[in-house]
Amino acid sequence: MKIRKAHLLALLLCGTLTLSGCGDNGNAQANTSSPTQQPPSPKPSVPTNAPDSTESPRPTEENSIAAQIANMTLDEKIGQMLLVGIEGTTLDESARRMISEDKVGGIILYADNISNLQGMVKLINNLKKINVENSIPLFVSVDQEGGKVSRMPKEFVSIPSNKKVGDTNNAKLAYTMGELLGRELTLTGFNMDFAPVLDINSNSQNPIIGDRSFGSSASRVTKMGLAEIKGLRSEKMIPVVKHYPGHGDTSVDSHLELPVVNKTARQLAELEWIPFQAAIKDKVEAVMVAHILFPKLDPDKPASLSKVIIGEQLRGDMGYEGVVITDDLTMGAIVKHFNLGTAAVDTIKAGSDILLIAHGYDNEKLVFNKIKQSVKNGTISEARINESVQRILTLKSNYHLSDKETVPAPDLTALNQDIRAWRQQVEK
Repeated sequence: MKIRKAHLLALLLCGTLTLSGCGDNGNAQANTSSPTQQPPSPKPSVPTNAPDSTESPRPTEENSIAAQIANMTLDEKIGQMLLVGIEGTTLDESARRMISEDKVGGIILYADNISNLQGMVKLINNLKKINVENSIPLFVSVDQEGGKVSRMPKEFVSIPSNKKVGDTNNAKLAYTMGELLGRELTLTGFNMDFAPVLDINSNSQNPIIGDRSFGSSASRVTKMGLAEIKGLRSEKMIPVVKHYPGHGDTSVDSHLELPVVNKTARQLAELEWIPFQAAIKDKVEAVMVAHILFPKLDPDKPASLSKVIIGEQLRGDMGYEGVVITDDLTMGAIVKHFNLGTAAVDTIKAGSDILLIAHGYDNEKLVFNKIKQSVKNGTISEARINESVQRILTLKSNYHLSDKETVPAPDLTALNQDIRAWRQQVEK
């Protein structure tokens, strides 16, 4: 479906939206002169004992995963490519069916899913118990950045924003931030965090990034972001960097409308891409792609649906081999301009592995059925589906995910003491 031009030029006047996939609370041709050389990335001064969870699997593991995929049905493969949101603070029938019937690969929880510590842990355990009959464990994910994008219930001492930490320009504090975020999530049963934000806050009128960014310079965002990644990994938490190719220079909230950024590939390479290229060099596990139109790169499709931006630039020029995840496909930037089913097919053809469908069982079913139909009629090859499933299962294997291990509601005394002590260092 063609983009409606009026929507692209309009700045939406709106009230406060409760913060979705990339931070909402869940209630709402390539330029061939583009440099391909990765810029030098600052080396953060951080502890070096974080485990390398991103090593490629050994040949025996690769063979095992290939054999597993060969024995999967098409429905099971498609399910692995969907990461979905659920309704409410307890499991409803729609959530049960997405897990049991469609065998979705992951769940994301938002503020509306979390009432208190006991309830959150119970919900996560129940999600895993339902999925335990499936052979592949779930990604249990959340947007836990710190600052205004925080999903943890009131029992946790709050973690300040990236900007607050970025202002210290101290990579050790950013490492500890990642470590603390990882601890609070692993204690409660999560295994994937949509963090850190690698956007550079270069536009003071940006309505969605702001203090979610570590700062306005590429060097600081790179240094602090890489340190946070290592901190998350140290707690066996899967980091997902966002929002490639950069959401920092937008003046429209993509939850509501489709932002347009008129930058060339060369301009992006000189600023926005720098933190992402450094993370790719560090073999970051997953990258979330934003719903932003870059007309000078692809005049027809936003980054999240663009073969130029994902396939040619991210996977081709930058050499990224990890998991690519879309931002929430039910956001206004997509559903106001594109057919959801068509968008799902386009993003897979572009190179995405996981499609985030944050809201609506009907939306999940529509996407599931459209992908299946597209494989059956040859629009998408099953070999292309297998590529994504290989990357997804490899990541789950590398992090030894399991749904057999549930957790009790944790005692937060030690963790909260450590958060307070760290905050004193950040705020002094």
